[in-house]
Amino acid sequence: MSYPGIAEGFVDQGSSVVDNLIAGEFPRVVMQVTVGGGVDYPAGAVIGEIDDEQLFVFSAAGAEDGSEIPEAVLAAPVDATQGPVQAMAYFSGHFNSQALTLGDGHTLETVRRAFRIRSIFLSANQA
Repeated sequence: MSYPGIAEGFVDQGSSVVDNLIAGEFPRVVMQVTVGGGVDYPAGAVIGEIDDEQLFVFSAAGAEDGSEIPEAVLAAPVDATQGPVQAMAYFSGHFNSQALTLGDGHTLETVRRAFRIRSIFLSANQA
């Protein structure tokens, strides 16, 4: 199939979706983690680690198991509805605050404060 104004022999290669999670070039550290089961996590989920379990879950401000402290951002969607699974998470970087999914009780400000000491920075991407 050819298109008007396009040189002969070139074809449509499809399209791609821009990853809106990344906001800047600050070095990103990605590590594999285990996320808790029973949840379908979106990319950009803010997660915290349950003390002594090496298990990450949505960071909820009211938790009292260690996960109340935001520690990382999930790099991709993860379906953990059937039980704990392995996932990739960012432990440093510069991310779009509007692309994050926060746990219960957290606001961008509570997450921003916790992330700053972990070299995770947030800003709103321009539209």
